Amino acid sequence: MSMRGVLRLGEVQIRVMDTEAAKTHYGTRMGLIEMDSNDNGLVYYKAWDEKDHHSVVLRLADKPGLDHLAFKVYDDATLTSLAEKIEAFGLSVEEVPAGAFFKSGRRIRFTLPTGHEMHLYAEKEYVGNSLGEVNPGVIPDEGVNRGFRINGLDHCFIAGPNAREAIRLFTDVFEFDLTEQVVDENQAPQIMFVSCSTRAHDIAIAEAPEPALFHHASFRLDSTQDHVHAADLIGKYDIPVEMIDRHGVTRVKTIYYFDPSGNRNEIFCDGYTWYPDHPTLTWTMDNIGGAAFSQSRQVPESFFGSMT
Repeated sequence: MSMRGVLRLGEVQIRVMDTEAAKTHYGTRMGLIEMDSNDNGLVYYKAWDEKDHHSVVLRLADKPGLDHLAFKVYDDATLTSLAEKIEAFGLSVEEVPAGAFFKSGRRIRFTLPTGHEMHLYAEKEYVGNSLGEVNPGVIPDEGVNRGFRINGLDHCFIAGPNAREAIRLFTDVFEFDLTEQVVDENQAPQIMFVSCSTRAHDIAIAEAPEPALFHHASFRLDSTQDHVHAADLIGKYDIPVEMIDRHGVTRVKTIYYFDPSGNRNEIFCDGYTWYPDHPTLTWTMDNIGGAAFSQSRQVPESFFGSMT
């Protein structure tokens, strides 16, 4: 696949209620690298194999949840073109000048039909992954790939009203592919997974009555060995776990757990490679157990009942 439009999920800004507890969780325990912080209650993180300055921003607030999600696009011309297409779709677009967001070039900002704030940007300060570009080797310096051994932010899962309209924006305007869906008894999609890359999905969106709900942010691991290592650390530090299993949807080996403010995180490994000539896979709601967790085939009540 030649990716020259929307590239990837490049940033999530997550609200936390205790900065020091959050820094211990995301930095010390999970192993994300703290890149900067400021007096406005913002802390910036990246995973070791990410090359832009940061992908996760924590903001001190009085309730948990997601402030915004931001996708990186190929270049500034793409950003301009997409702004016009989003407005033609029927959404208002705000131009945000370079520098308004830390280490970032200009952005466009708009609200998804589900009520979530979303940004697109083409430029963020390049810092590299410490390996260089000539004879880079395969692993970073000792101590850099630490904690859970996360190599990058992968996707997020959001929920709200008008989810199908939000998916139409991603497929018709951003040219994502619908990879998988969960449908109800009337064949109406309730949970949809779309990809702009060769990943099984870059964002998932579910139908829900309340707007701007945040289900989780997900992070990639390299291997099953890293998955076991992360699970051992989660147990060692008594991090609240929701589920360790394998998804039917996307076929990844997954762990769901919570940060100290109640935001859900996911780490995963494996899964399939997506190509745009593949058919959309459909799961029915009466098989939601197998779709969500293929080994136990049990869905914890909190999985759909608890979002921030």
